[in-house]
Formats: sequence, structure tokens, C-alpha cells
Amino acid sequence: MRMESKYEISLLYDFYKELLNGSQQQVIELYVNDDLSLSETADILSISRQGVRDSLNRAAKKLYDYESKLHLLSDYRARVTSITSIQHDVGEIRRLTDDDRIAALCDRITDHINITIKTIEREDIHGV
Repeated sequence: MRMESKYEISLLYDFYKELLNGSQQQVIELYVNDDLSLSETADILSISRQGVRDSLNRAAKKLYDYESKLHLLSDYRARVTSITSIQHDVGEIRRLTDDDRIAALCDRITDHINITIKTIEREDIHGV
């Protein structure tokens, strides 16, 4: 499993963890999130390296299948991208204006953005 796919699996796992069985969760926790080797993971779980690899492949396939149907990770990424863009644009408007009313509106929008960011961060942590 390549490093970039480990990262992707970790992100998908954050969203779909509860949909995997217990042994698949253990394998991903150890191999992907704790960054243990196949051998270390196998030793902890008392299974073969091939057993770890097979379980990882089945779990990864499930995670990608869930994402292809539910789009939670891609939707999350789209929200983050949109909010970052809005944040940048509001900052530019605030910087370019001398109008106190527009500046106040920009500040209010920034407050709303910050609340939204906190909500998204909670979603990321809880996989909601």
C-alpha cells in the first residue's frame, strides 16, 4: 500500500469506520493509522502477514465502495474548498473597502465562516 493510498484510506476510514467489521477496523487502525508494518500488525493480531494484507484489501475496497455511493469525503473536500475560497474573497473585499458598513458585513461573514469551519472540523473528527 503506497503512502498516498494510506492517507486516502485513513480519510475514508474517518467517515466510514463504523461500516467495517471489527477485524477490519483493527487492521486499519494498526497498519494505516498507527503506521505499523504488515509484520507488526500480524504479530499483534496473531494472524499472518498475508491475512493482514487480505483484510486491508477487503477493507479498502469497502471504503472506496462506500465513498463511490455516499460521497462523504468528496463532499467534505468540496465544502472545505468552497469555504476557503469564500474566506479569501471576503478578506480581499475587507482589504479593498473603506466603507465601514461593508467592512462590518465582511466581519460578520468571517464570523459565520469561522462557525462553519468549527462544524466541519467536528464532522471530520467524528466522520459525520
